[in-house]
Amino acid sequence: MATIALTRGGSAAATLSAAAPAAALLLPPVLLESHLAVHWLLGLAVGIVLQRGRVCFAGAFRDLHLMRNGAMLRAVLVALAIATPAFALIQARAVPNPGFGALPPGAHVLPVGLHLVVGGLLFGIGMVVAGGCVSGTLYRIGEGYLASWASLAGILLGLLAATHTWNLWWTLHIQHTPLVWLPSLLGYGGAVALTLLALASAYVGVLWWESRGAMPSFAMPRPPIAPPVTLTDRLGELHASLLGRGWPALTAVSTLAGLNVASYLLDHPLGVTGEFAAWADRGATLLGLGAPALLGADMLAGCNLALEHLGLVTPYTMLDGGLIAGAFLAARASGELKLRAPRQRRRYVQSLGGGALMGYGAGIAVGCTLGAFFSAIPSLGVNGWVFGCFLLVGAGLGTQVIRRIA
Repeated sequence: MATIALTRGGSAAATLSAAAPAAALLLPPVLLESHLAVHWLLGLAVGIVLQRGRVCFAGAFRDLHLMRNGAMLRAVLVALAIATPAFALIQARAVPNPGFGALPPGAHVLPVGLHLVVGGLLFGIGMVVAGGCVSGTLYRIGEGYLASWASLAGILLGLLAATHTWNLWWTLHIQHTPLVWLPSLLGYGGAVALTLLALASAYVGVLWWESRGAMPSFAMPRPPIAPPVTLTDRLGELHASLLGRGWPALTAVSTLAGLNVASYLLDHPLGVTGEFAAWADRGATLLGLGAPALLGADMLAGCNLALEHLGLVTPYTMLDGGLIAGAFLAARASGELKLRAPRQRRRYVQSLGGGALMGYGAGIAVGCTLGAFFSAIPSLGVNGWVFGCFLLVGAGLGTQVIRRIA
């Protein structure tokens, strides 16, 4: 990764040099309908957070297996604990009495069954092999990683395959599986308490796993920073704090949790794969390979496979596009924007194959790490836990794959 050393003058210059692309990326909200504009701004914020914090769920699960380093995964668990009570308040306002069987609109509560097991395993393997989850792939595209385009192509192919097999999955299995929403069984208080207890237990479990042989990490000493004096110095130090230096994992993922709450207040929790499924199907339709109508998909929340009815430009389009643009903006402002080609050509094939596994897994599980895990657990659905557990198993298998490839 290309980095630059930020001096006082360099920081101010970097801030000024980032102003032009920032203005260009903030222009769409002026031209768009208000609901689309807000989703574009939300996507920009998500992209900035992911890029500055190097937040990728693939790394969180992979590092636990590869290096017994659970720092990112522990940060994710804390972020889930932050989002859970907020999600519960939003849901309680929409469905005051959860015992009647109604689900809050937009909640990522999905059927629990074998499709989550298969989807989690395939997604876990794929994200490690490809080198990033779906959201990680998008922010790396914004940074200039060429192999991430191959991952995205694989994701589209995998999602297209999922749409063509969805009706079989639905008919034979998914329609017969239960939706398990904890508040309908325990009330909101009991559901939140149980979720927080499970997250705390998982946190302790990660600490225990790390203690069994984590590789020691050595922090590089930072040179002392002179206190800012002039306005230029103060602006330069502010730039260095926000964009020049990477954010701690806990800060970044906790901020992402806050954005997820904001997204839910706006419309729905965060998720990125549904729009790609729609675009993959549109492209296949032009070639005469479009999927048939998807049975039951319109009854499921989350990263839905059936979004064609929303048109070509949707809030999901704005969110995904804004994410890439936000990552571009953050990388540009921090001096990390650079076209990066893998040294070995086979890395493109690896990224394509890993992306295809991710796409298919996300398709049948109705979501990726962001939608079916990071948004599902705070939605108080059991499906998020099932998907997450098999993500962990799949990441372990993917780690063995990349060791053999290496």
